Amino acid sequence: MPFVDLLRVTVLLSGAVATALGVVSVLVAAHSSDQTALIVAGAWWFVAAVAGAWIGRSARATEATRRVLAGARTATSLPPESPGRITLLRLWPVGAFAVVAGGLAALAPQIAAIGAGYAIGFAFAWRHREKAVTAIEERDGVRFYVEPSSALEPLKLVRTPGLGRDRMPAGHPPPPPPAAP
Repeated sequence: MPFVDLLRVTVLLSGAVATALGVVSVLVAAHSSDQTALIVAGAWWFVAAVAGAWIGRSARATEATRRVLAGARTATSLPPESPGRITLLRLWPVGAFAVVAGGLAALAPQIAAIGAGYAIGFAFAWRHREKAVTAIEERDGVRFYVEPSSALEPLKLVRTPGLGRDRMPAGHPPPPPPAAP
């Protein structure tokens, strides 16, 4: 599975979890007529979005991915696992978080609201990482793929030669045509 796809799915899944937990917390709070919980939840979601956007600035996104990209081993073939299996292995904690926080909302809507805020912040913080990796791949003419491993283990990547190594960098004139005989 390409690393950029895993990053994209992670951000989308985090946004979906934030939405689901937000809906659950609003429904439970509205059912119990707890207006204070709704106001505090809205303020927390705003703070989480601003903090996530600040943490996820594009310069920081590049720096955050530097270590994992630098540790990628070089290979000439792709890892044999399917993208669905790799996604499940790497992202099951996000789903477990959603289920636990959503389930605890029956006890207190604040739990789902807090969980939604963390998911919002996470999605905002990770939104530029896919672009940073894509830029590095295009610059270096390589592709990064995720090796199958558990979410409890550090992420391992494989670097493969990418298509486009023969392209000219942007801003360079094309080579002159061959001379006629």
